[in-house]
Amino acid sequence: MTRLIVENEEARQNALRDLRLLDTEPSESFDRITRLASRLLSAPVSTVSLTDHDRQWFKSKFGADLVQIPRSEAPCNYAIHSNEVFVVPDMRTDPRFMDSLLARAGIRFYAGAPLITRSGYGLGTLCVLDDKPRVISEDEQHLLIDLAAVVMTQIEVQNTIGRIDPMSGYPNEYQLYEDLEDSAQRSPEEDRVGMLIELVSAQQVNHGSRVLGAAYVEELIRGSAGSVRRAVGAESRLYHVGPTRFLVLLDKTRSADWEELAHDLDHALREAVYCSGIPVTCDPVVGVYHFGTASVSPRDVLRRLFNAADDARKTGKQIATYATIGDEAHTRSFTLLSDMRKALEQPGEFTLLYQPVVEIASGQCVGAEALLRWHHKTLGDVMPGEFIPLAEETAFIRPLTEWVFDTAIGQLALWRKTRRIAKLSINASARNLEEDDFANRIDAMLSRHGVAAESIQLEFTESALVSYSARVVDQLVAIKQLGVSIAIDDFGTGYSNLSYLQQIPASVLKIDQSFIRPLAQSEHHQKLVRAVIFMAHDLGYRVVAEGIEDQATLDQLAAWKCDEAQGYHFAMPLPADAMGEWLKRI
Repeated sequence: MTRLIVENEEARQNALRDLRLLDTEPSESFDRITRLASRLLSAPVSTVSLTDHDRQWFKSKFGADLVQIPRSEAPCNYAIHSNEVFVVPDMRTDPRFMDSLLARAGIRFYAGAPLITRSGYGLGTLCVLDDKPRVISEDEQHLLIDLAAVVMTQIEVQNTIGRIDPMSGYPNEYQLYEDLEDSAQRSPEEDRVGMLIELVSAQQVNHGSRVLGAAYVEELIRGSAGSVRRAVGAESRLYHVGPTRFLVLLDKTRSADWEELAHDLDHALREAVYCSGIPVTCDPVVGVYHFGTASVSPRDVLRRLFNAADDARKTGKQIATYATIGDEAHTRSFTLLSDMRKALEQPGEFTLLYQPVVEIASGQCVGAEALLRWHHKTLGDVMPGEFIPLAEETAFIRPLTEWVFDTAIGQLALWRKTRRIAKLSINASARNLEEDDFANRIDAMLSRHGVAAESIQLEFTESALVSYSARVVDQLVAIKQLGVSIAIDDFGTGYSNLSYLQQIPASVLKIDQSFIRPLAQSEHHQKLVRAVIFMAHDLGYRVVAEGIEDQATLDQLAAWKCDEAQGYHFAMPLPADAMGEWLKRI
């Protein structure tokens, strides 16, 4: 069955390293396969090769002495991006390889079948080579693909601890993938119904583990598995595919009444399960997906069921069916995360815009706020509200923030040679405050660009700061000691817990634009904003109003002694060059 090739180089490299095959000793189990490939395909050379970051490394080889070759010169580098056999009839006539190490060594012919994991990552190839130009028949290509599948089976045997989950005793996702592939081959026209049952939310897992100990999940699974099996019946296939997740492939007799079964499951799983002698109640959700066995890869079946269950959890429903719209959102998010590193390394996709900050009393520009934008190569403009939360859930938030700070501080250094900007505000994530070296990295960037710490203001959202920990406070204090000022952004949109103001060494409050824009029409908002300004001044904060769009709003804020303002009334966010021109005009 054709399997999806996942075009994510970082994830592919991680999958390759997780298999622990690179730079290992020769293995007879792999050597048997390369010898067999050479005999069956009448090729003097055969290899099992793995595509590392910058090299093609040979785990097994027959008829060759090479240990590795540069990836850039390897035909295998092309083979891993396809589900089919990659063929080079004559390397001397192929401009991609005529000057390669293989061609210089006398190799003329190459045919390689990709080694694809069940998750869709191309690890390398099983390939045959000859010192004479030749063609390969369709039957020989099928034979090479079959032998590549044998190689992958050997890899799985070495790296997968069985097909049964030791906690529940039920088959795991590896067995699910194999069963779905077998079903597609035997009955390609068959329609199936899959159901994913999530017993409890991730938050409940964390809380239960803290209170009841490490055995909580194990006892929950064992106590619930019987209820799931009784509800779905003996003929349906049951799998354990996550810490607290079961998957069911319904048999034909149960597929028609899947909705009734889903409700039965929800009811059955709400009976108390005893964990360490304590009765625990599950909070189950069920994701449902209808699919044709030959129309979707096993990997996508599981992914779409996960998405359906997640949708049920997020919407507060007990049951949700797979929705294309929701999956498109997940796919878009995956695309953004996959492309984020490349966008950081290649100039042009990430940019900074700058919006002036004006002192209300004098009308003078006293600073600017750096605003991150992403023009994705295929998706177009992507707003920070979409990609920043994704980055915050991964390790990308560190290099992304590093790029923003380095670019913004560098730009400030250029501006200050021609015209003074008193302060540049830069947004940071709450996740950055959990980094022990965050303050030190800021200090290093300021020194590298020759910019005074007093010229920088760090902005953190209120929702990020109200969940502060001791580490967060320590980092904020260290940043403040550098001379960098701290602003609380989007004030009023968080949890309205003002006690955190006593702990956070901030000096500026920025009132969110959602409170400023309705001022002219809303007496309620007028009272609220005026009260915030007076309170902030009493506590010693400077106040910045965001989202100023007209003179009337600016006049009202001036009457309340608001300190600074920004918004379209002054200027929309501008590229660096345009910001420089704007500064010259005021």
